Amino acid sequence: MAAAINSRELILEILLQITRDGEYSHIALKNALDQYQYLDKKERAFITRVVNGTLERMIELDYIINQFSKVKVNKMKPVIRTILRSAVYQLKYMDSVPDSAVCNESVKLAVKKGFMNLKGFVNGVLRNISRNLADVDYPDAGDLIHSLSVRYSVPEWILEQWLTEYDEESVRAMAEEFLKEKPITVRCNTDNISREDLLGILHSEGVRAREDESLPYALHLTGFDYLAGLESFRKGYYQVQDISSMQVAEWANPKEGDYIIDVCAAPGGKSIHLAEKLKETGHVEARDLTEYKVNLIRENIIRSGLSNIEAVRWDALQADENAVGRADIVVADLPCSGLGVLGRKPDLKYKMTKETQKELVLLQRKILSVVTAYVKPGGKLLYSTCTIHQEENEENARWIEKHCAGLHLIKERQMLPGRDAGDGFYIAMFQKEERHLLF
Repeated sequence: MAAAINSRELILEILLQITRDGEYSHIALKNALDQYQYLDKKERAFITRVVNGTLERMIELDYIINQFSKVKVNKMKPVIRTILRSAVYQLKYMDSVPDSAVCNESVKLAVKKGFMNLKGFVNGVLRNISRNLADVDYPDAGDLIHSLSVRYSVPEWILEQWLTEYDEESVRAMAEEFLKEKPITVRCNTDNISREDLLGILHSEGVRAREDESLPYALHLTGFDYLAGLESFRKGYYQVQDISSMQVAEWANPKEGDYIIDVCAAPGGKSIHLAEKLKETGHVEARDLTEYKVNLIRENIIRSGLSNIEAVRWDALQADENAVGRADIVVADLPCSGLGVLGRKPDLKYKMTKETQKELVLLQRKILSVVTAYVKPGGKLLYSTCTIHQEENEENARWIEKHCAGLHLIKERQMLPGRDAGDGFYIAMFQKEERHLLF
């Protein structure tokens, strides 16, 4: 019989992996839930909500704690800091959890983790906060950056950047959207099953499915516990993919027989979508850097049942002479700052820096200088990112036209959370001149 697991202790360990050890939130949470599949649905939902909620609201939580603690958050032991953050999230945003239970369980957890001498401190801070939450003194709205940062838990440097690129209304809408609970979006594999039949199967599995208004094969799912535990998922009836990401294959509009290279493909959603559109013809080569990422692609290909796609380990910075001038379509969805997906990966806003952004722009351009050569005359390049940073997006599109021979911008679009459907996402489509030969 499996040993009993303390949910709050597991939450603490997951949050420490993310905030102290540098693990990505979606990986840390998935690994924990995979390990403890036997936990009941309610307990798994509690763990997921507290982990994600604590990360989403961390700047606000620290601001609240600092008002009621003589020891400031950045001076606390990581374990104590993390216990307090997750507790304050429950106190403020989870009415279903009694305040007394939050305080008592947090004190027990501190003792269990070896901080017996700090149980009075933890208890005192949390009791004080629970009595005075309604009286928290938030920053004055006149200090726009600081006020937005605390209320929406977005680092100030990111807000400063957004406000130089977008108007205040758009920035507020994005910040609000990132804090909203979202369904999982999937793309139905209509070659294997009709949308109507899939809706029936999902209903029988207890999953609530809402049809998307813009794409007939897209569904938004809620009410399930563990996606990989659903037979419909294991049979490859659908792929997890955001609505904005689906636009890449829509824009590419491949014709039967096309040869397509996706240079940074993991986990493979766009590649598989393109392979489906080829109607069992042509070939998609889904590439990525590491064996781990390539295996993710392979797993999804196996589930899809497609035979016109393969996963290949290849460094996008390394030129492939055999691919030069051969691809009808090249997809370059490149490593980026990820500031368009903060609703699904909230820890990214704390990990990203201005310096790292600059490094990513240079990396993107290095990769583009290599992979754009694979586009055949008359072929297409689809450049995309999951960010809303103009230097990684529109400015890179201008760079491609200037530095990548023969490629001309056909169209581009920046999708913004709170304004457009799905994630913050950028796509630019280029076409190579027919007369421009590369040999």
